[in-house]
This record gives sequence, structure tokens and C-alpha cells, in this order.
Amino acid sequence: MEEKNCFPCDEPIIDKAPPCPLQCHSPKCKAYMSRAPVDTSKKPIVWILGGPGSGKGTQCEKIIAKYGFTHLSTGDLLRAEVKSGSDRAKCLTSVMERGELVPNDVVLELLKEAIIAHAEQAKGFLVDGYPREKSQGIAFEKTIAPVTVIIYFEASSETLTKRLLGRAASSDRADDNEDTIKLRLKTFLDNNEQVLSQYPDKLRRINAETSVDQIFDEVQKILDPIVAKAAAAN
Repeated sequence: MEEKNCFPCDEPIIDKAPPCPLQCHSPKCKAYMSRAPVDTSKKPIVWILGGPGSGKGTQCEKIIAKYGFTHLSTGDLLRAEVKSGSDRAKCLTSVMERGELVPNDVVLELLKEAIIAHAEQAKGFLVDGYPREKSQGIAFEKTIAPVTVIIYFEASSETLTKRLLGRAASSDRADDNEDTIKLRLKTFLDNNEQVLSQYPDKLRRINAETSVDQIFDEVQKILDPIVAKAAAAN
């Protein structure tokens, strides 16, 4: 019989109970050996993805207002940590001052700590703008818990460019010129497609070129049954 390997941990797939949180069933998988910090059958984890200008920020606000999910943004978590004055904050400040990217494992640890801190009272978690790369998604599910659903707000590069140029005109930011915006969008779209391709069964695409209310109608069609199922499990 042909041996199959799990793509996140690259270990042989075998049948074992209870099932692995990633459903790869490998006893060597760290996710299998480590208990997830949150029970996603009762508290869903939703990744919200979309390019700059897709309107995901507005939709996050509407989701939080209706469902009461705990909103987690890696940018907010990093800024809060820097302000805390901890030893880790000093390290992060040094990294940022050098213009370097914060290591993925640090970002992941901040996410995990936030989820653990809110695990009792949270109705669910809305992870905004993460993961940005394929490796981040794999690490999240290994270290924290499997994602319940991924909502991707999809819009054409032309639409996103037009929206961002409109923002730039009102903010008067010199770095938001058309060439810079197109480069940002290309980088996002290239990385994002690699992220999305890993989760064909959990991915839900929404046309982000319609009105805010029409988009939220589609969001509710996705989240209503998930929230109802979680409520029944509690």
C-alpha cells in the first residue's frame, strides 16, 4: 500500500484515535501530542483574509457587533506588546528599529497567548489578516488549533488599486503611489494564493466588489450555521 504523508508535518498518515487536531493522525505530529488551547467545536476560529482595500476591516466590525467574537489582529498584538515594556518588547522594538520583520514564531506566540487569555469568555475568535504566508498557516494549526473557516474577501487588482489610490489622495501619503500600491498587491496576492490553496474545504470566497450590506449578508450565511453548531455544543 502506498504511504501517504501529511503535508503540515510531513509524517506518515496513519489511523489513530482520538483524532489529531489536524486530522493527520500521526503520533509524531506536535499538534497531536499537544492539547489545543481552545475547543474549536465550541469556540470557532475564523481567519479573515483580503487584500488591502478589500473592506475586511469594515466586515470585521460588523461580525464582532453581531456575533461577539474576540478580534485578534497581529498588528494590534505587536503594538500592545511593545507598549508593555517587557523583555520581549525591547527585543521587538530593536527588530523594528532595524527595519526587519518580526519573526513568525514571536507573532504566533502572541496569538496563542491572546487566545489562551480569552479562551474562557470568548464566543469565537476572529483572526484578522493572518496568515500572510503558507508557513504561518501551517504553524498556526500545529501550535494553536485548526481553523474552522476562512473567509476571503475577493476583489480584482484594478478595484483594490482604485480604492487605495482614493485613500492615498485623502491621506496625502507620498508612498501610496500607483507603482507602490501595485507592488503591495502583487506581493499580497502571490503569498495569499499559496495560503488559500491549502484549505479548499474550509475556504469561503466572497465577492468584495458589492455593497457593504450585500457582503455582510454573505458573511452571515457562512457564520450563522457555525455559530449555531457551536452554541449547541456548549
